[in-house]
Amino acid sequence: MANFSKSNVPRFSVDVYQNEYLPEGGREVHSIVTVTSTGGGTTGGLPAPAAAVVVMVDCSGSMDYPPTKMRNAREATAAAIDTLRDGVAFAVVAGTHKAAEVFPGGGRLAVADAATRARAKEALRSLEAAGGTAIGTWLRLADQLLAPADAAIRHGILLTDGRNEHESPEDLRAALAACAGRFTCDARGVGTDWEVQEVTGIASALLGTADIVADPAGLAADFTGMMETAMGKGVADVALRLWTPQGAEVRFVKQVAPTVEDLTGRRTEAGPRAGDYPTGSWGDESRDYHVCVRVPAAGVGQEMLAARVALVLPGRAGGAPTTLAQGLVRAVWTEDMAASTSINPQVAHYTGQAELAQAIQQGLHARKTGDWDSATAKLGRAVQLASASGNADTAKLLSKVVDVVDAAAGTVRLKAKVAEADEMTLETRSTKTVRVKK
Repeated sequence: MANFSKSNVPRFSVDVYQNEYLPEGGREVHSIVTVTSTGGGTTGGLPAPAAAVVVMVDCSGSMDYPPTKMRNAREATAAAIDTLRDGVAFAVVAGTHKAAEVFPGGGRLAVADAATRARAKEALRSLEAAGGTAIGTWLRLADQLLAPADAAIRHGILLTDGRNEHESPEDLRAALAACAGRFTCDARGVGTDWEVQEVTGIASALLGTADIVADPAGLAADFTGMMETAMGKGVADVALRLWTPQGAEVRFVKQVAPTVEDLTGRRTEAGPRAGDYPTGSWGDESRDYHVCVRVPAAGVGQEMLAARVALVLPGRAGGAPTTLAQGLVRAVWTEDMAASTSINPQVAHYTGQAELAQAIQQGLHARKTGDWDSATAKLGRAVQLASASGNADTAKLLSKVVDVVDAAAGTVRLKAKVAEADEMTLETRSTKTVRVKK
């Protein structure tokens, strides 16, 4: 383990968990990299970093059904505004088939204080439900508003209640590609008429969180929690940098806790044999990453450094990057079968959690398409994995979709009738994991 501290950023540490022993001819090295950040945000006694936030509120016509939905959205946005600390730059955007500035207007951000918070909440009264849904336009306006802000933390909160019907999927993908790396964004679907993959896709692309708020009455508490988390961030744009030796290749890099997120395809080159994987912004928190490296074959008794894992903060104005923490992944070849066949508990646990997420998604897809046998098998496997790993929250969500006959064996029966909110909640939260018991 290594760590590094700088006066104006949280302290980071890296712990590597692996079985470093390979049999003769073995080439695949797995490790779980635990990254922990402490002393950041508003809790560590450091000055809070400059932050800018844009709240995007769905104001499409469907937000009027029922009429309480729009009122709940206004109240939730007001609660989020109340949670802003003084000095944070912010704006509110109304989203329909186009994006409109609600507050402060004029293509700029306001600076939070008692007066601007009061004026912003007054401006929310003008929010009315009418029009369609083109989420890409909302994101592009948020990007335009956040771009000039001299803020380390740039964050969006997006609420939608419907499908993205007034622009093409390509338009949304292009908007996400344009915004990726420029700000993070939490996305929420309210009610049950929205598309899970759209909302989770937005959060994934912009390194934020996704969730369902099935009952609009729960929006205020959810928005407050999201804004509190955003206000607790201490540093942004942190990259997980992987260096591998000559002849080695990175098979995959996945975040596996608190949620499963495959980062493999997001690599950007960072010098000879090194690549950066984005992790977004950090407060006081800990996350786990599963790193798999394929190394050149070697003989018994040989050992090598399979990878160096570092947390890196990019330099300001083209300056040199700062290494916040680093850890080492090793490979040692042995003829001791007991040593080389042992699976590290952390690696085993998170391999199961990643399979759990996949089994849920495949099972629900099979259920929607009427493939009952496949749905039963996949959701049964999900129940088995959730039970074995102690993922009680996911097990509880699964029990609303299947009748569990034997959790340990994965024996289930599909329920004939499932509430849409229960099915969508399970799908939206399928990537949430539990941490391995140390």
